[in-house]
Amino acid sequence: MGKNSLRENVGIMIKKFVLEALAEDVGRGDLYALVEPSIAVSGEIIAKSDGVVAGIKYINVLAELESFNLEWFKNDGEAFVAGDVIAQVSGDSHTILKVERTLLDMLLHASSIATLTRKYVEVIEPHGVKLLDTRKTRPLLRVFEKYATRIGGAINHRMGLDDSLMIKDTHLKTIKNLESYIEYARKKIPFTTKIEVEVETFDMAVEAMYADCDIVMCDNMTPEQIEEIVRFRNKNHPHILLEASGNISLETIESYAKTGIDAISSGSLIHQANWIDLSMKID
Repeated sequence: MGKNSLRENVGIMIKKFVLEALAEDVGRGDLYALVEPSIAVSGEIIAKSDGVVAGIKYINVLAELESFNLEWFKNDGEAFVAGDVIAQVSGDSHTILKVERTLLDMLLHASSIATLTRKYVEVIEPHGVKLLDTRKTRPLLRVFEKYATRIGGAINHRMGLDDSLMIKDTHLKTIKNLESYIEYARKKIPFTTKIEVEVETFDMAVEAMYADCDIVMCDNMTPEQIEEIVRFRNKNHPHILLEASGNISLETIESYAKTGIDAISSGSLIHQANWIDLSMKID
């Protein structure tokens, strides 16, 4: 698939998402518009707390679809503080008031995830470790929420089961011989696809490396346990990547980043992101 085709497909996905989000809120129509005649209005989106902007890519599509004007004073990924004016909106009152909640919800949701993600990134970046998100996303919001982590500075892990072959603890219960399974899997999956194995002990990590996987995920381990695996990897299988995951918080993530791990994945970037405070004020 060429770049233009991929860009078109992404554009279609975003447009569909925005239309469905608006339809959810509008229902059969905004009752306000039945009562008040439309007038020209303008307003501002104001930050009432600190954070990182995300969601502009989607909100610009909303503005195009609904024909109202937007002037952004921040870009995706830029920080803001309480009191900052993030954007100015203008158009007819029926349209602006119809899209207000959909616009703010997308901006709040994405910016809240990006804000928390940025905090994680700032802690581990000095150690040269990559921050990854996970598939622990809200149903039907995966693309949107992973876009938000990316704006915050994380790198997307798998988008879905078709992205790479991850052999988790539940899969291992069905596999009799890991080395044979991976050898056979190489013949079945696309040539460029990586194989990742989730492990919970040092011995499991050694087995996964000797089975010639591409990535070993150290799940629910202590930093001390991971350091032992890192030393073994560095000496015996330096080409294999190591990922840490499982109950890693903002308070503990630096201790994992210091182990020599290549990447840390965390579902909390999304499911622990508390909403920041933004509002729209009509002039």
